[in-house]
Amino acid sequence: MTDDMADVLEAAQAPEAAEAADVAEAPGEAAPEPLGIVRTPTGHAGVDARLERLAEADHLTADGHVAVYEDVHRGLRDALTALDAPSVPGPYENRS
Repeated sequence: MTDDMADVLEAAQAPEAAEAADVAEAPGEAAPEPLGIVRTPTGHAGVDARLERLAEADHLTADGHVAVYEDVHRGLRDALTALDAPSVPGPYENRS
């Protein structure tokens, strides 16, 4: 076989190999794998609980990540908003 024939044969087989690779990478084919990211506690119970919820995404397919991320984002945003809220005076702090 000549080099030209070998090149033609490789070119003909290349699309088949690419299609096989696309099929192997199709969504839903591989099982979800945990990322193994260590979550360091912040000392704020509400924030730590939200960050721990991110571990649930490790066991979901990519489609399920959105709901977890949105829930965690909402909880973290609420925690930050609460820091800006004016404190409510106690019953004896508002005497005239």
